[in-house]
Amino acid sequence: MDIRTPDWVKDAVFYQIFPDRFARSERVRKAGHLQAWGEPPAFHKYQGGDLLGVVERLDYIASLGVTAIYFCPVFQSASNHRYHTHDYYRVDPMLGGNGALREVLDAAHARGIRVVLDGVFNHASRGFFQFSDLLEQGQDSAYLDWFHAGPFPLSPYDDAKPANYAAWWGNRALPKFNTDTRAVREFLWDVAEYWMRQGIDGWRLDVPNEIDDDEFWREFRRRVKAINPDAYIVGEIWGDAHRWLMGDQFDAVMNYPFTRPCIAYFGAQTLDHRMNEASGTGHVDAISAEQFGQRMTEVAHAYPLEIVQAQLNLLDSHDTARYLSVVSGDHTAHHLALTFQLTYLGAPCLYYGDEIGLPGGPDPDCRRAFPWDDEAGWNHQTLALIRRLTAARHASPALQRGGFEVLHAQNDLLIYSRVHGESCAYVLMNTAKKSQVAALHDLKPGSYLDALSGQTVAVAEQSVCEVSARGAMVLTRV
Repeated sequence: MDIRTPDWVKDAVFYQIFPDRFARSERVRKAGHLQAWGEPPAFHKYQGGDLLGVVERLDYIASLGVTAIYFCPVFQSASNHRYHTHDYYRVDPMLGGNGALREVLDAAHARGIRVVLDGVFNHASRGFFQFSDLLEQGQDSAYLDWFHAGPFPLSPYDDAKPANYAAWWGNRALPKFNTDTRAVREFLWDVAEYWMRQGIDGWRLDVPNEIDDDEFWREFRRRVKAINPDAYIVGEIWGDAHRWLMGDQFDAVMNYPFTRPCIAYFGAQTLDHRMNEASGTGHVDAISAEQFGQRMTEVAHAYPLEIVQAQLNLLDSHDTARYLSVVSGDHTAHHLALTFQLTYLGAPCLYYGDEIGLPGGPDPDCRRAFPWDDEAGWNHQTLALIRRLTAARHASPALQRGGFEVLHAQNDLLIYSRVHGESCAYVLMNTAKKSQVAALHDLKPGSYLDALSGQTVAVAEQSVCEVSARGAMVLTRV
């Protein structure tokens, strides 16, 4: 089995952006009926973020140590989240249009930052031209076989009547494509190719398991990789993904099996079960250090190493409550989880605002506007922590590509190693509310720098060190 994933992903730090809520630019003409920036988000209201706002904040994004951006959908749509695609070849004018995406690509690439777009290929929208034709022409539509529709008439708005067409989870706003139709397949593959030729660096695929057709995705991969062999294809699969990770479909998936144990362990003392259960990640029970070490070892070996190194590791996203809110605002839990995320195997993905402690409950509250004008309200300790961690990761081949081995997991103390050739790193994490003494006899002797404190730690055969309460150390070879 010849499995190859993009080399750059193995060293990447991702940053997920929900465009309507990240930043506004004065260069993009605004619609007249917008929420004030920073008002509580609503399902159907816009706050007016745009892509040129992202361009104007790229230096800030780069300062986080970010090397890749994953955008939620940017194509024309009648929704603030833009998962209701109207035109797959047109960037939403509210975001600045195709020219704004061109500017994002050029400015990001000039800074060494890759750009991955969200591909919503399972379903379109009621405003999608071919579906509009179906609504107008009924069974005489030229696009009858583009959807799973009939008997007629269809009912796209009246919930009292059967919709009479297949839609994503029964949502009438999201008619499902009939990907058995050759014209539909060619259309979707052409969209993927078109934007690859414009210079994007990959696709995040929305609910790809609902296109239950391996050959569709194999051809998708062939066409995308023919344009850019280094393109990243990452699927939104919430559970076991072996079917799609055989080297012929996706490079990786959004690693929710990483997310749940991080909630269960680091958030064990402050976990808000009701919020978490409402957020998409489902019920989790608190787990011990031993259980966490065992679970994360399993996650590290769930797929071939080439794929594990490319997995997109996230603590939260636009689909879940923010991690900080799930743990009831416990910044120590958030900091421990971030430390683990940025020192574990795979590609860490920060959700915009997490770096400043932006809270948020389940959708739509997890999609709050970034508070650019309230820097005093930012959690600067979290911001500094992330910058230290990303700097350490970029400086250490072990933290980027090393294996993962648990050396100690007992009594709220976790120690693990990352080793890659001659490069090695060790992470010590204490989830207890009091400091603990850690024995370092499993570490290679030598002098290490703690990336979090900046202090040098000497390791010899009988060495011990103190790990602060609810704290961590990230030791890299000096």
